[in-house]
Amino acid sequence: MTKIEQLRLSGQLPSPKGVALAVMDICRRDDATLDSVAKIVQSDPALSSRLLRLANAAAAGGRPVASIREAVLQLGMSTVRQLAMGFSLVDQYLRGSCPAFDYPGFWSHSLFMAVASQELGRLVRTAPLEELFACGLMAQIGRLALATAYPGDYGAVLAEPSEGLALLEREREHLGVDHTEFTAGIMADCGIPKALAEPVRYHEFPQSSGFAEGSRPYQLVHLLFHARRMADLGSSPVAERQRSISELMLLGGKIGLDATALGDVFDRVVTQWHAWAELLKVPAGQLPSFSAMSSAPVPRPEEEPAKTRTGKVVLLVDDDPTGRMVTQGLLDHLLGCTVHTAENGKEALALALEVMPQIVITDWRMPVMDGLEFCRALRATDWGQSMYVVMLTGEEDDEKIIEAFEAGVDDYLTKPIHVRALSARMRAALHYVKLLEAWESDRAQLKQFAAELAISNRRLEHSAMTDMLTELPNRRSGMEALARFWSSSRRTGRSVAALMIDVDHFKSINDRYGHAVGDRVLQCVATAIKAAARKDDSVSRIGGEEFLLVCHDADARTALLAAERLRRMIKALTINVSGVDIQATVSIGVASIEASMQMEDEMLSAADKALYVAKNAGRDRVALFANGKAICR
Repeated sequence: MTKIEQLRLSGQLPSPKGVALAVMDICRRDDATLDSVAKIVQSDPALSSRLLRLANAAAAGGRPVASIREAVLQLGMSTVRQLAMGFSLVDQYLRGSCPAFDYPGFWSHSLFMAVASQELGRLVRTAPLEELFACGLMAQIGRLALATAYPGDYGAVLAEPSEGLALLEREREHLGVDHTEFTAGIMADCGIPKALAEPVRYHEFPQSSGFAEGSRPYQLVHLLFHARRMADLGSSPVAERQRSISELMLLGGKIGLDATALGDVFDRVVTQWHAWAELLKVPAGQLPSFSAMSSAPVPRPEEEPAKTRTGKVVLLVDDDPTGRMVTQGLLDHLLGCTVHTAENGKEALALALEVMPQIVITDWRMPVMDGLEFCRALRATDWGQSMYVVMLTGEEDDEKIIEAFEAGVDDYLTKPIHVRALSARMRAALHYVKLLEAWESDRAQLKQFAAELAISNRRLEHSAMTDMLTELPNRRSGMEALARFWSSSRRTGRSVAALMIDVDHFKSINDRYGHAVGDRVLQCVATAIKAAARKDDSVSRIGGEEFLLVCHDADARTALLAAERLRRMIKALTINVSGVDIQATVSIGVASIEASMQMEDEMLSAADKALYVAKNAGRDRVALFANGKAICR
């Protein structure tokens, strides 16, 4: 028995109470009706108002939903059950026994993610909006479950700062289970279908989900990841917002949102978040508009701790050992810089290439190569042009200072060096370095945007003719290939045949094992069909579980034998997904060109009729349609 099952039996998992429990119980009954569910919901004014609000939000400006029965009808019993449980958990667990767990902050973040999931769902239509709200609200429920079941042990986990994979690893190390497993278990209890629960489980790390690109689970897991990042921004300290905003802009670009459109969506989410927070008695902080946050200046270095401001690499060049030691001590201990030293310009030039300092402080008068020559040599290189150079000099003659600036110096400092003067020059240098780093970051993001745009354009061109799940040509491409083969047959007199292939009982595979397994089955079947086809044949996916194989220079007998070989090959396959062996079979309808046929659609229709006969004969069959009738093997 798993830990989740043990805790479920012992009653230690977060669970609904009162009206929410009654709603869940009645929804499990076979004789449950909308009226009976509505009657129970009406007994709880708080639950009633919440469901009415959600039903009207999903209606998006249509006729207002005024009655509980109408709200239950619109939302559906399954969704009402999910939401009743979610709202009940919010009411019960706004505080708890794990001192290290921020209960109000958890629900504030979860509520933000719920609203964000719903708003993003209006743009990426992958699931009903109210179901996306429920998924967003429950997406992190496993963390609450761990805090409830193991308050002391989970407090120890949270006492050591960790996020992402590190948090999951610490949970498994200390508790033998992680919060994603608990989330999956609670969502199953809540009645959330597997097709939604699977993307929720993997939403923190979408790349590890294994969902096929372009599939519905793939779209859902990335939608939830996007919603999570929006919620992260909603709860981020001011100093961390810029990083979150940059990531959100990248994510927004992937679904066609520029900065303005993304800001509009985010601001709508914040408005709804506050309204829901008031309704559920959950805290919600005040946020500036997305535009104001994205255009806010980066915090000045003076506003940050000294060690955060510095930590930069500095190259100090001075032929005076005593002066070099004093300045190095000030930079190292007072300002927290990593300091490398050299005695002259020639030595410094070689060292600069090795350590790549952000700031260079050099004396003017030195043997071998003086500071002016060193600065000119530094600026002559590609890698030395962006370094910030401060010249140490005992002279304040205007002509000399102008000469230094013309050589590429950014600032100067007179000797002997005073601590306050050095600190002031370093603040200016660090400010420059920070601006340069921000510019480099923006430039890198711009390159990433450009690269993603180019990739998107190539993908659009590719996807116009390709099925993203199986990487086979799609229906449009398959129909074009059929037309070409037909035209060639008419010109040359060579035969052409069509095989319509359908995966047997595919819906039951999805229902039993989930969409991720179903997708894998389709991929394996597609690979088998492609392997069985000849080099010049055309293979395409033309529907959910339907494929089309067009064989050139193949009469009815040849096509029938090829279909039988393919049927046996797929039946012999063992498809293993996450340790589960799946056996798949196919039904195949075959037709070849006949003199009475005028268009390629007639041959395709004949193959479709043969497929229908094969399926009615018990599936895992091959049938041939010829001369107006079908023959099943």
